[in-house]
Amino acid sequence: MAKKKKKNIQSTNAQNEKVTLEKRQAKKDVVLGTEKKGRLPLMVAVVCSVLIVGGGIYYAGYDRSETAPVAGSFTSESNASQVSLPASLFEDGKARHFQHVAGEFNIKYFVLKSSDGIIRAAFDACDVCWPAGKGYFQEGDYMVCRNCGRKFASVLVNEVKGGCNPAPLNRRIENGKVVIEVKDILDGRQYFNFPGKV
Repeated sequence: MAKKKKKNIQSTNAQNEKVTLEKRQAKKDVVLGTEKKGRLPLMVAVVCSVLIVGGGIYYAGYDRSETAPVAGSFTSESNASQVSLPASLFEDGKARHFQHVAGEFNIKYFVLKSSDGIIRAAFDACDVCWPAGKGYFQEGDYMVCRNCGRKFASVLVNEVKGGCNPAPLNRRIENGKVVIEVKDILDGRQYFNFPGKV
């Protein structure tokens, strides 16, 4: 029996020594920073970094001008005093963007048929955000400012003035054509008079 007790004591001492060595090693690892850590936090950090970098690259390379291209696929009837566009061009309700070059000014405007069936025109600028030179794009039945993000119902284009509303541009319908006087287009040059944007 004494032998059995001695074996139990030796076994217990060996286990205690092993536990003590493990505890000592764990403390040493913590102090030295060499303890084994799970890989999950590292993987989460890597995935988040990749998503953030990828999103940044996408956003930086995203060309917002594609959502509102300048109409260039047809020729407008233009003389020294007016621009004439076929009214049928606007039947689909989509805004068409145009440019009128006058000397050093590149005056931008858009024409659309609003949801109430009226063909409307406005400068691609407003009283507030014009210095940014970004203009508007169409989102459903709204024109959206590319600078501040405010939305304007199509039925209010050419009706409401001031603030961030698209600056109205006079137009009339004659013989199935949208007619805009060049002098009215030139009246909007103050919205396009800034360095680097002409």
